Amino acid sequence: MRSKLQQVALVLLGLVAGVLISVHYSAIAQREAIGPLPVEELRTFADVFGAIKQGYVEPVDDKKLITYAISGMLSNLDPHSAYLDADAFKDLQVSTQGEFGGLGIEVGMEDGFVKVVAPIEDTPAYRAGIKAGDLIIKLDDTAVKGMTLSDAVKKMRGKPKTSIRLTVARKGESKPLEFEIVRDKIKVQSVKSKIVEPGYGYLRITQFQEETTADVARHLGKLFKEVDKEGKAVPLKGLVLDLRNDPGGLLNSAVGVSAAFLPPKVLVTSTDGRTEDAKRKYIASTEDYLRGQKEDTLKDLPAAAKSIPLVVLVNGGSASASEIVAGALQDHKRAVVMGTQTFGKGSVQTVLPLSNSTALKLTTARYYTPNGRSIQAKGITPDVIVEETANGERRERIREADLEHHLGNDKEKPGKEEADKAPAKPQVKNDKEKAKQPPKDEDEDAARGPIEPASKSDYQFSQALNLLKAWQVIVK
Repeated sequence: MRSKLQQVALVLLGLVAGVLISVHYSAIAQREAIGPLPVEELRTFADVFGAIKQGYVEPVDDKKLITYAISGMLSNLDPHSAYLDADAFKDLQVSTQGEFGGLGIEVGMEDGFVKVVAPIEDTPAYRAGIKAGDLIIKLDDTAVKGMTLSDAVKKMRGKPKTSIRLTVARKGESKPLEFEIVRDKIKVQSVKSKIVEPGYGYLRITQFQEETTADVARHLGKLFKEVDKEGKAVPLKGLVLDLRNDPGGLLNSAVGVSAAFLPPKVLVTSTDGRTEDAKRKYIASTEDYLRGQKEDTLKDLPAAAKSIPLVVLVNGGSASASEIVAGALQDHKRAVVMGTQTFGKGSVQTVLPLSNSTALKLTTARYYTPNGRSIQAKGITPDVIVEETANGERRERIREADLEHHLGNDKEKPGKEEADKAPAKPQVKNDKEKAKQPPKDEDEDAARGPIEPASKSDYQFSQALNLLKAWQVIVK
């Protein structure tokens, strides 16, 4: 047996060395030189591999074992680094284009279970009542415990009109909840807009995709051309930009959306990592938001978009690219940010193809707001804190700081991160005022279902609209 293990060790040493060299000379250039390989540790790994191959109760495929090893190595770095097999790599490419088949939920892994980060609006999961923070413990009759995230996602994806049963554990519920959900073709409409009142517009971004910048420009053009029933132009007096529950997406799209409201050439965000190409500054220019597109999608944008009174709505579901936009507009004092503390994902992932069908998604940098603030594990603190309802938040939200193996905030003092885990509390109410409020009825709250954005029941939106109206009075 010992000789066999040694043979396996030699093979694996060569394999690992080859993988490291391949990554070293991949798309990310000018890497730090890789030091000597940890030969003893690799021998231990090879011994374990050989023991499994020879003695495990059932035969295990070599490829599967190597994949498990790679996945485990990455998942223990941080919540966003991952090995993308052929299906996962394809899903990533498809999702950034705004269309894929499945349920419509953003998920992560926690304690061996699939944790819902956020349901995507207007999808089967959202309509069924799946909530952020739900732990998926069973898919049909299969326990999730022991699955990789990739395997779980693969099982949830499927052909439209086929169904799957999700069993979830939800905080505050004494027993698991079951949801029978029919899969659908998920077409995420990245941008939505409407005139909510004469002179006041609403622009919502649900995800930052390839066409988001162009879509924002198109929707803004329509909002600024609004006319009344008699065909007379109605000047736009204020705009609400809604980034709530937006999980993020493409960095260049975040730069493009920021550029739509900011002066040319100003800093939108910067990134910093160990390699030279991870140290970058992104400005409001075509070079940083077009990404291969020849025509400037913002060239016909109304000039008033750069100056119109703007309120940005955020919450605990606003992450990554959403936080880049909110942080840039806040630092440049271009908008008032309103809502609750954001998710706190301030890291950049680089996709490194390993073959034609597989890739490595690796966290390579942290990003910073124009004023040099790190959002990682902290989030954006709104200028005006407004809870989800008049009685407070309707649900406890998961944030970056709650995820296992999350990166720390390099700009914060040690020990401060724990204090930042708690969502920001309203500053307008003291303890005596809170005591006067009636207790929240959780059952009644749950029965209401999701709040329709920009509706009469949308408390945060109502406050944003009130602020814009008050803005007009102050200016006059």
